[in-house]
Amino acid sequence: MRRKEFLQKAGLSIAGGVTLPYILPSGRLFARGGVPKAEHVVLVMFAGGVRQQESISQRYLEDSQGVSGAAGNVMFNLFDGPAPTKKIVYGTDPSGGGTAGSVPIPQLLNTTLESQGTVFREVAAQSAGHYTGQTVLVTGNRSTAQGLKVRPSFPTIFEYLRRHAGFSAADCWMISSSLTNSYNLLNSSDHPDYGLQYGANMFVPGIVFGSYGREILGNSKTYSQEELDPMYFMKNFLDKSFGLGQDKVNTITNTDADKTRIKEFIKYIYAKQKAGQIASPPVGSGDAFNISYGAEVLKYFKPKILTVNLTGVDTCHSNFTGYLRNLHRADHATGWLWNYIQTQIPEMANNTIMLVAPECGRNLNPNPILDQNDWYAFDHSDRNAQRVWSMMVGKNVPRGLSVGNEANPVGRLTDIVPTIADIFGVWDDVKNAGLVDPMGKSMFDQV
Repeated sequence: MRRKEFLQKAGLSIAGGVTLPYILPSGRLFARGGVPKAEHVVLVMFAGGVRQQESISQRYLEDSQGVSGAAGNVMFNLFDGPAPTKKIVYGTDPSGGGTAGSVPIPQLLNTTLESQGTVFREVAAQSAGHYTGQTVLVTGNRSTAQGLKVRPSFPTIFEYLRRHAGFSAADCWMISSSLTNSYNLLNSSDHPDYGLQYGANMFVPGIVFGSYGREILGNSKTYSQEELDPMYFMKNFLDKSFGLGQDKVNTITNTDADKTRIKEFIKYIYAKQKAGQIASPPVGSGDAFNISYGAEVLKYFKPKILTVNLTGVDTCHSNFTGYLRNLHRADHATGWLWNYIQTQIPEMANNTIMLVAPECGRNLNPNPILDQNDWYAFDHSDRNAQRVWSMMVGKNVPRGLSVGNEANPVGRLTDIVPTIADIFGVWDDVKNAGLVDPMGKSMFDQV
């Protein structure tokens, strides 16, 4: 079967890369109930578990490995505080060999996000697990019985905004790091009052814009029958991401105009890739790759809301050195994204609020696994794994404000959804739906 024949049968466009169906969502759209605090929101989710001690507490190797005098800040762009001066392993190695990681990545932001915005220093995570933790961040509900490979039982922030604020699917985007751990199912819920018809558009950049996607969507070669399985996989993936299927009721809904925009965006990205013009953080990583395509979506669509998850720190289960390096790179990518919004997207500069939070923490005590530096690794299952932080920065956010501490925790991760709803003026509608944590509050109400 030739590629042209396959794409025609699969519902894909040769010229545009992908043709996506657009059906207006059914159900009532409620009027916005308040004045928005900003026109755009970006939520950066540190997936994989971020230990409080190495991040906001800036203990580096002191608490984790018992290295005296080895405290310091490895997240230069998010938090104030001096860097470590001992046993530097979290950076880069310009020489290409020797002491890997000995040179920290230079700070990108002249002023940290902590100084620019509000930090909640001690927040309850609600869960010590990955998928449940991410589900809490996007639903505002602390259900701990959520299984894998199923959509959330409670509505996501995307559904609330599409139903109660009247946003379109093209206003709402989720950038997922992978197809694992059900991350790609968090763009909508299975709730009967909401569901996929109110869901967000979703890209997994590593699938659509990685070598796999380029081979299938961007290659004009003739395919044999044996090579069709990957193409059908991509078709199924696009069905779920954008509603490219026969189901015209329970599906992501986009207007015809937005359908064309998404098709053109995919063409645009393949062209930019070919020309080597994809915007990206100076120092690359898997998380930086995800952030870079999130930035491209922001610049092209100027959506109301975009969420992006970073998973590199999950190496902490078996490699503490890798965890430190990925934590440092996640900070680098997050700082780059904020700077990109302010300097490269005029429509969003000074009119965006960015929220940043880990999905869960890490254990107080290590597991028995040693890495290349003979440093112990950490899992996530105890009380310390439910200690996290959160921050917000941008329009109408108090600057330089620190809220709470270990002795006086303030906030829960279930506050993220109320905060976003509050930013867009629909918190009362969301609260009245009765499906979020009753203890959840807008972060603006807690400062």
